[in-house]
Amino acid sequence: MLGLTTTQAPWIEDARKAGQIYISQPYELYSEENHQAWKLLYERMTPRWERYANPVFLDGLSKLGLTSERIPKLDEINRALAPLTGFRARAVSGYIPAFRFFESLRQREFPTTITIRPPDRLDYLPEPDIFHDVAGHVPMHTDRRFADTLVRFGQCAHRAAEAAEAIRDSQRKRARLESITRAMARFFWFTIEFGLIRTRAGLRAYGSGLLSSYGELAHALESTDVHRPNLQLDWVIHQSFEIDRYQPLLFVIDNFDQLYEAIEQLERMILDNRLGEVAPGKPEVDTEEVMQLVAGHN
Repeated sequence: MLGLTTTQAPWIEDARKAGQIYISQPYELYSEENHQAWKLLYERMTPRWERYANPVFLDGLSKLGLTSERIPKLDEINRALAPLTGFRARAVSGYIPAFRFFESLRQREFPTTITIRPPDRLDYLPEPDIFHDVAGHVPMHTDRRFADTLVRFGQCAHRAAEAAEAIRDSQRKRARLESITRAMARFFWFTIEFGLIRTRAGLRAYGSGLLSSYGELAHALESTDVHRPNLQLDWVIHQSFEIDRYQPLLFVIDNFDQLYEAIEQLERMILDNRLGEVAPGKPEVDTEEVMQLVAGHN
């Protein structure tokens, strides 16, 4: 039985073919193999979380009541999240365009993949899965300051769309939106996905890409091959990245107030038209998709 295995779930493929982005979590479709994959992932990550994760994340695991025993139900997670920060995990059928993803954050919704990788591919999967999204991201959403930072990031994207509407020339509008979206995607990558933070116990991870990766979590904090400068916004927005290898460059913050302030600075740069020509490179941006989403953002 395939259940809800990543890239092998007929139920998900049917939803995609029907154009359904937001879906339910058909919990009864998870196979025993799916639950076993979650158990293996969770149990082997636990010692690494204790060693390398930041305190907010560890506290979030406890607040959500996550365990290794079974794949969590999003409804149960949301009942725990709501009184804490108002965030909720919202099931999606797969990839969400960057601008739509940012808009979801503004609404205190986190698009959440519900499939899970197969047990024989625990180390790396290019597609997100429920372990990455729930065990990697959502514990951080239990913290009010961090959750408000995500909302502020979504508001920043919304302001970018509003500013772009004033540009009448479609070619100029397209170029500006592509550049802004690339800058924002890079910021999200080097902070929310792969960020490091100073704590009383030393450097710890807060980025979900690290917190959901058994190998890279230790590598990020132990390897001499990793460069770990302080977060510098101008550097981040012009820095390309590759998704299929351990990151050689990780940025460090002192606290989440600093992250919030960086997003406010990012918004000022957008409104002052200082993100119109960021450096080319990864990630790729589907400009047509961004244009369509901006056109209907209200």
